Amino acid sequence: MSETGEAPPDATPRSASPEAHPPAQRRLLEVGLLFFTLGFVAFGGPAAHIALMREECVKRRKWLSEERFLDLFGAVNLIPGPSSTQLAIYLGYLRAGWPGLILAGVCFIVPAMAIVLALAWAYTTYRALPQVGWLLYGVKPVVIAVIAQAIVGLGRTALRGALPIVFFLALLTLYLLGVNILVVLIGGALGFAVVRIALSHRDTRAGASALALAPTGFVGALGSQRTPQALAALRAGWRVAAPVVMALAAPLSLLTLFLTFLKLGAVVYGSGYTLLAFIRDDFVLRLHWLTEQQALDAISIGQVTPGPVFTTATFIGYLVLGWQGALVATLGIFLPSFFFVPFIHLVATRLRRSRWVTSTLAGANVAALALMVGVSLQLARGALVDLYTWGLAVVSLILLLRFKVNPIWLILLSAAASVVAHALGVV
Repeated sequence: MSETGEAPPDATPRSASPEAHPPAQRRLLEVGLLFFTLGFVAFGGPAAHIALMREECVKRRKWLSEERFLDLFGAVNLIPGPSSTQLAIYLGYLRAGWPGLILAGVCFIVPAMAIVLALAWAYTTYRALPQVGWLLYGVKPVVIAVIAQAIVGLGRTALRGALPIVFFLALLTLYLLGVNILVVLIGGALGFAVVRIALSHRDTRAGASALALAPTGFVGALGSQRTPQALAALRAGWRVAAPVVMALAAPLSLLTLFLTFLKLGAVVYGSGYTLLAFIRDDFVLRLHWLTEQQALDAISIGQVTPGPVFTTATFIGYLVLGWQGALVATLGIFLPSFFFVPFIHLVATRLRRSRWVTSTLAGANVAALALMVGVSLQLARGALVDLYTWGLAVVSLILLLRFKVNPIWLILLSAAASVVAHALGVV
């Protein structure tokens, strides 16, 4: 992002060709098609989504550099909500401005929402979850390979020097030992900043003024002349969403459903399992709208379908109040992300000269990478269960690293192979 705080029409490295600067309409079309496609094929949860976005936006389309992508990756992990959806929103914003912000988020969410809505209908009609294990059997090993490829690339950028490597290993160990994800992420980011600045002060006294910059920079960010522009854009976005909310949320139960998921979208960090704790507390224990089994089934649907895991809200909304409930719940849980991303962009841009901010973001990058590795190790235990899945993962990783095969095609081919194998009775 530029030092002025404005979102450039794209974030392409300067070395890219002139063709990388297409007209605004073409950039919007690129954003819409990419994230609409990912909404259909991005199996595997946030780690896989981020890996696919890196491959498509950094490696193939060269919208931004590896370092810039890693910067966004660390930033979205510091705010509540679905991190991969927020990264999609952020990438759309940098590529095509405010229209790109909205389009990227909507296109990434809607395909997954439609799939979950169909499964919710089947669930309520047949009183059972459709069996999709045979599909995931062939897709998951490829997803593991895609994540591994992204980890290799991101690691080369984030883990430069002894301090990032030490923190990465320590935070990965803490995560695998079961330490709370917020402690790993926020504690790791702040701890890294403290140690980095302390080491810097040991070598030079010139950085002492950095301690006084953070509060002033923050006040300056909030009071800058561009803040009213950002707030005006946010208000414009709310004016678009408000009529939908008011139209659908007329009955008290719909309003309660919307506000409950709006709260979850604004406060929930972490994986679908973290979301499960909040859903159980609100919908099982407080509102008594779901049973324990329905809550678990909702989380399972969000985990096994492509796109954002938070489309669990679509499933629950349909169970509670039909298609209107599905739309209201989906809007509620994702709406905060469309406000958080411009805010983190504004603050991070204005404070980029602060040593505390840059060091904290660097620490967030290391912590987020450690979490990504930890999650992928846990996913691998469930995905690589026999020689076939191990072989598929290894071959996919070789194709990705050596021959630069598009991972979207690998996922689609593995899904098709799973369909054939299931039809033949192999899986």
